[in-house]
Amino acid sequence: MKKIIGLTGGIASGKSTVSNWLLSQGYPVVDADIAARKVVEPGMPALEKIRKAFGDDVLLPDGTLDRKRLGSIIFANEEKRQTLNAIVHPAVREWMRQETERAFGEGASIVIMDIPLLFESKLTHMVEETILVYVTKETQLKRLMERDGYMEADALARIHAQMPIDEKKELADYIVDNNGPISETIEQMKQIMDTFK
Repeated sequence: MKKIIGLTGGIASGKSTVSNWLLSQGYPVVDADIAARKVVEPGMPALEKIRKAFGDDVLLPDGTLDRKRLGSIIFANEEKRQTLNAIVHPAVREWMRQETERAFGEGASIVIMDIPLLFESKLTHMVEETILVYVTKETQLKRLMERDGYMEADALARIHAQMPIDEKKELADYIVDNNGPISETIEQMKQIMDTFK
């Protein structure tokens, strides 16, 4: 039986670690962040739509997307940000759907969709079950400051820009507590993945 599992977390929750472990166990992982980069590569329809909507200035001389320039345009303008999302989000979803179909076509029975904003972007319709990599806000803050060198205020701003992880906890089918050592997290993941087999 084929199953699509949504994997999500909060910033600095350790979702990437879990995602990499799943890959190492042979599970196909379809990553929304990779999809978001792929769909705006030269020659992709989404890049052409972005050029038409925002002008040639958002392209670098080699024809790739000037993310910095585009970021500065949409950062200050909600309407333009929505325009960009209306181009990129459907392209990302379609790319992920195709990659999932390809994995099933190659014999996979379980495909993991790694979607950081699974709940925020209301993408749960794309998956059958959801796994949340959970840490407390205190752990998030500590890890973010250690990992990225942020001052506390900057780290908190990034945490507060996302849906609170405790709200995500209410929405998830499975919760992996990643506050402890990675070995404990992997044990929990093994148990969860066994329930899908």
